[in-house]
Order: sequence, then C-alpha cells, then structure tokens
Amino acid sequence: MYHSKITGLGFYVPDNIVTNDDLSKIMDTNDEWIQERTGIQERRHVIRGEDTTTSMGVKAAKIAIERAKIDRNDIDFVIFATLSPDYYFPGPGVLVQRDLGLRTVGALDVRNQCSGFVYALSVADQYIKTGMYKNILVIGSELHSTGLDMTTRGRGVSVIFGDGAGAAVLSREEDLTKGILSTHLHSEGQHAEELTVIAPGMGKRWVTDIIADNNPDDESYFPYMNGQFVFKNAVVRFSEVINEGLQANNLQVSDIDMLIPHQANLRISQFIQQKFKLTDDQVFNNIQKYGNTTAASIPIALTEAWEQGKIKEGDTVVLAAFGSGFTWASAIIKW
Repeated sequence: MYHSKITGLGFYVPDNIVTNDDLSKIMDTNDEWIQERTGIQERRHVIRGEDTTTSMGVKAAKIAIERAKIDRNDIDFVIFATLSPDYYFPGPGVLVQRDLGLRTVGALDVRNQCSGFVYALSVADQYIKTGMYKNILVIGSELHSTGLDMTTRGRGVSVIFGDGAGAAVLSREEDLTKGILSTHLHSEGQHAEELTVIAPGMGKRWVTDIIADNNPDDESYFPYMNGQFVFKNAVVRFSEVINEGLQANNLQVSDIDMLIPHQANLRISQFIQQKFKLTDDQVFNNIQKYGNTTAASIPIALTEAWEQGKIKEGDTVVLAAFGSGFTWASAIIKW
C-alpha cells in the first residue's frame, strides 16, 4: 500500500480581466452590489477562439508536470474535472492526452462541478494507493464565460463565474505519514435542480428542441441557481465534511495549517472561517481576483497558496468543496 503525494502544481487563467465596472456597462449591476454579495472584484474571461477548457487545462498541466520533475511519458493516467467540456462528447481527458503528446494512457472525465477536483483527487488517490499507477495528472478546468447570460436577466449568476484551470501531479509516496491521508465524498441528488443547466440534455431539452422552439425567452440552457438555498446548504455541508476529515485522522481544528475552500462565494468562506475560528493565515481565498471557477477553483487556489509560500513541507492542508448536484467533498493532506 502506498500514499499519493502532490508533487507538482500549476494553474492558468486568461489574460483578459473583466471587472465589476466592466459588467455594469452591459447589465444593470454595480461593483458595490457584486462585492457585497460575493466578494468578487474581477474575474478572467477567455477571448473567444484563443482558449478552450482543454487548452487551459493543458497549459496548467505543463507547469505541474515540469514542477513535478517528471517527463510527460511518466504520466500513467489522466483525470479531468469540468462542467464545461469542449464537446458534448468526447470529454476533455482524451484531448489532453492528445495535446500533451502522452502515451496511450487512460483518460477519465469527472462531472462533479464544484466538487470535481476533490472527487478527481480521490479517484487518483485510490489508483496510486493500490499500486496500479505511479503518476497521475489531475486537472480542473472551466470555461464559463461563453455560456452565461450576460444580460440583466442573468446577472444573479453571470457576475459570479470566471474561466481558468489548475492541475496537479499525484505521485506514489512510500512514506505513509505524507501525502493524501483521506478523502470524503458525498451527494444529495434531491436538490439537483437547485443549481443546474437543464439543456441541452437528452432528458428534457436537446438541441433539436431548442432549435425547433426558437424561443428567445428560453433560459433552460443558461445556468440556474437558487442562491439562498445553495448558500444555506453550503455552510452546513462544508462544516460537516471538514469535521469528517479531521475526525478520520484524529486531528483537531488547531492542526489545520491551511484550508483551501472551493471559491464559491467569499461570504461562505468567511462564514466557515469564523465558525472554525481560523485565522486569515489559515484560510486561502482568491475569488476576489478570479470569481468562481468551479472545478478549477481549488487547484488554482492551492497552486497560488503554494507559490506564495503559505504551504510548507509538514503542513496539514484541508481541501473542501460544495456545489451542484448537490455534491460535497474534502481531502486531508500532509504536505
């Protein structure tokens, strides 16, 4: 039995910065309104044609592989978490295999939205623990901007999301005191429609239905979020899954050196920080700069925290996420 250790991290965000004031020029909103509710000051949006979900993931992956000090041919498996794939099918995992020029290794796509990266880490962890693979590339990447309703009608959701990608290389670790100590995954599908994109989907509205109706008021293919309901559930599930991870490893809240929460809403992160009585040095947030990048938010934040020296060898790092599905998850890592 082995542990899996994060040996390389990387992230990529588009150069195009979209501020709250920029959004106020195309919809009825303002900087104060957005910051008060979300904490977001700006986000990154791709320039259409310059980046895709896959290409952003590839750019983040190249950095992670270099930092892991391995060759691309050392990658045994690819796991790609996203809700915004380039194509309805195939998924972006195989596109990464192609674009990175990897061997014909397996490629798996994870569709768990905001919890996607932690779910993907958990899957990779199991493969490495059992000895099946030695080095696994895990990517979280999202391109939201081209699928949002960038009008006043959609402002409640569209001001929140940004584009970007983060990646990690997980490698075999024989020292069982290091690496991923445990992961904890949950779902509650009865609330699936509270945060969703209904169409296009085979179940209710496929492309043919959308084209046939040609209804300018059809909002089924834009994201829908019951904001207050999601917030109330998020603060409960975040707390539960963090405590679950700590208890599984006989740890106390005081043992947390760094909490990286999914960057859903700064107000959620602040609520959790206050509930656990963590200092500003124990929690890392960057939603102010990037918005909510869904499956990419944790690897982007984790990479930035590491780059800034906020995560050091021997630290106990906690990852936690909640989002559409509903799904929620945590990972406890000894760095």
